[in-house]
Amino acid sequence: MTEFMGELIGTMILIILGGGVIAGANLKDTKADGGWVLITVAWGLAVAMGVYAVGKLTGGHINPAVTLGLASVGDFPWQKVPMYIAAQMIGAFIGAVIVFFHYIPHWKDTEDQLAIKSIFCTDPAIRSPISNLISEIIGTFVLVMGILFIGANEFTEGLNPIIVGLLIVAIGMSLGATTGYAINPARDLGPRIAHAVLPIPGKGGSDWSYSWVPVLGPIIGGVYGGLFYQAIFKGSYTAGFWVLSLIIVTLLISSMRIELKKAQTT
Repeated sequence: MTEFMGELIGTMILIILGGGVIAGANLKDTKADGGWVLITVAWGLAVAMGVYAVGKLTGGHINPAVTLGLASVGDFPWQKVPMYIAAQMIGAFIGAVIVFFHYIPHWKDTEDQLAIKSIFCTDPAIRSPISNLISEIIGTFVLVMGILFIGANEFTEGLNPIIVGLLIVAIGMSLGATTGYAINPARDLGPRIAHAVLPIPGKGGSDWSYSWVPVLGPIIGGVYGGLFYQAIFKGSYTAGFWVLSLIIVTLLISSMRIELKKAQTT
């Protein structure tokens, strides 16, 4: 198997299991009965299984933000980045299509368009683009930092994917309630495209006006997580670190001003 097929299959498994649990929770007349805890635990296990499937072949990135974060600190060759990201996007799309076919009798009975769309892609609890962007940056920053922390420690062989899965659960429970924690551009964009093209009864729009947030936020957060780890833990301060630090501080200040202004007008 090639590295391209490995990342494709690993990401496909991630979306089949992750999208599948949301479909079970959101669609009418399924046997699932659970909420946020069920979803966060299942997504953590989905990541673990995706990494187990292809980790020895590709490193089990299954996430463009992870690929870019590792490349930014020299832990992954830049020449492989486009190939990995293409595989991840295709795998995520295929995974979403498989979820569609698995639950095909249930779509027609579900009238809630948001519930249907949420199976495929994320949406914010409170729509505020800059604040939503910051949430995705923070979540992915913690993800990439966590992966680097895990890599710096020795675990019994085979346990690393489980530890990464638990990291995903922790991020989902602690930070995911604002935006649905995409923390992965492929996880959101690939299935969002599937939502747009699949013949889902009564599905509504795919909310393309928001789609840039779960793509750009994880990219910034992933790269900054790598650069921050390199700077703080290894003492290697790069120009990229300082530029992204300035951008993120600017975003934080802008978000604070916007939200305080909203608070004063309500």
